[in-house]
Amino acid sequence: MYSETEDVIRALAENAEGVCRHYLPAGRREGSYWIVGDLQNNPGRSLFVRLNGPASGPGAAGKFTDGATGEHGDLLDIIRERTGISRFPDLLTEARAHLGRPQPVLPDAPVPKKAKAPGGTPAAPARLFAASVPVAGTLADTYLRARGLTQGGTMSALRFHPKCWHRDEGQTRSIPRPALIAAVTDGAGALQGVHRTWLALDGQGKADVETQRRAMGHLLGNAVRLTPHEDILVVGEGIETMLSLSEAASGLPVWAALSSGHLGAVQLPEGLQRLYIAIDRDPAGQRAAERLIARATEVGIGCHVLEPQLGDFNDDLRATGKEALRQHLAGQIGLEDRQRLSG
Repeated sequence: MYSETEDVIRALAENAEGVCRHYLPAGRREGSYWIVGDLQNNPGRSLFVRLNGPASGPGAAGKFTDGATGEHGDLLDIIRERTGISRFPDLLTEARAHLGRPQPVLPDAPVPKKAKAPGGTPAAPARLFAASVPVAGTLADTYLRARGLTQGGTMSALRFHPKCWHRDEGQTRSIPRPALIAAVTDGAGALQGVHRTWLALDGQGKADVETQRRAMGHLLGNAVRLTPHEDILVVGEGIETMLSLSEAASGLPVWAALSSGHLGAVQLPEGLQRLYIAIDRDPAGQRAAERLIARATEVGIGCHVLEPQLGDFNDDLRATGKEALRQHLAGQIGLEDRQRLSG
């Protein structure tokens, strides 16, 4: 049976390089791939888009993978991220326009709306964050508490959206799902992007989907500032990881960079004296910490690495409790900051 959506996806894949040049212009072609930093069109070499291959399957043309975040999808996902378009019919309209295809004529069709700001700007993330609600009492609160995290409901950087659009690779339409929304802000506190974690309908875990997390907007150098920094700062990868540290020691200012790739690039605030880097127990976390230490040391900021006992600090919190996690941190925090572990 003919499916216009599948036909559009195939046509995009046949013109994969043209799609990449238009929506990811910061990248470049290398062999059979288009290589760029990430879905936000930052320079770099983390995201690979296959430019040729079979019509379907894992190695199909138009499929992408981000080595830093694990995100993957197709060219329709790239167009959505770069335009901020959330409604699937509008997304198909954008794809048809790029391909030069005529739009279907509908009876009494409304006048087309002005094009939305590209997803690589803060406009689309700002709309999503503004449409979200505080975490307290929502499914996002249920999700965080199921992971031993009780403070998310009080943090302005976190919100909840009951119907945030989601589409997995290979799906032909977007589905609204509940999601934890996190604000990605810059040094001035301006919102530059959002991070979405799609949740199960009972809030007891993440949604049973292939892509459970996705970010949009300007991420490089920015972070989810869960609590304000002081003369010290603790920065790590995941939101749940950093909330776990705050759970065990509320006196620690914590930021989440969202991935190992972005951890090494976080812009450090002026006046910072000591930086603690909370790593995940994997090689990517170690390498990111090394990059961030080198940058911090150049400007005279003292650095310490905080290591979990298990895979990450949320694993530690759920396995041993916040008192045991606090004691574990006490062995790694500098003497001048030990008083911050009392809360």
